[in-house]
Amino acid sequence: MVWLLASCSAPKKLKLSEARNAELQNTLSQTQDQLRDCQNKSALYQSNIKSLNDQLNNQKTSNYQMLNQLRDLSVISNAQAESIKKSLDNIGAKDAYINDLRSASARKDSLNMALVMNLKGVIGNMNDKDIDIKVDKGVVYIDISDKLLFKTGSYEVTNQAREVLGKVAKVLLNQPHIEFMVEGHTDAVPYHRGVLLDNWDLSVKRATSVVRTLHNEYGIPAARMTAAGRSEYIPVTTNATDEGRRLNRRTRIVILPELDQFFKLLEKPAI
Repeated sequence: MVWLLASCSAPKKLKLSEARNAELQNTLSQTQDQLRDCQNKSALYQSNIKSLNDQLNNQKTSNYQMLNQLRDLSVISNAQAESIKKSLDNIGAKDAYINDLRSASARKDSLNMALVMNLKGVIGNMNDKDIDIKVDKGVVYIDISDKLLFKTGSYEVTNQAREVLGKVAKVLLNQPHIEFMVEGHTDAVPYHRGVLLDNWDLSVKRATSVVRTLHNEYGIPAARMTAAGRSEYIPVTTNATDEGRRLNRRTRIVILPELDQFFKLLEKPAI
């Protein structure tokens, strides 16, 4: 009887053992799958981390190159450069710095476009060949053909020029923070008359005449203006044709960027 009971219980124990073994095998298989999944995710995370670090290092390199270029050009002092470098070394400060620059750039672009629209509004329907207002690389340029401003070979502002300059002055007076440069440009035809030795002299005299008119007749503060003569050395097109020479004879008003505000932003202390 005892032998019968023992012989009956053995198969049950075997079945229970096999069931337990199958359960353990299933658990082991699931655990191995989870381990492989974790390993795959870990590899992916490591790859993402490496990619982000590479991007960060590339951005740092780019920022440092820009910083060194500014320092080499003597645009900023060594003390300013070191201050900026410390900010860039701090990741949080760097991100805030870049975001601030982007915001400032966006604001500047919006202000420039508003200025261009105002200028085009007051100029009205004057011939586009004689007046060109544009934004290039964040700087506003107003090109006025010398045909509107001066008689041939002269640097005396004409009555027609006063009408044009008066309209431009109206907008500039409403922007008291703006400083600008008035550039005289000529064609490449050699010039000599009286005290004027060449195109350098003529271009400087024309720029000075425009600045003097804007100040004396329209009240723009002299401290906001700079006069410069470019002669024939920055043409917009060829001097080989009459049309090209006509386009090259121009006076350009350049709205200067506000570098002091830009550097104040760069010198913002690290957070």
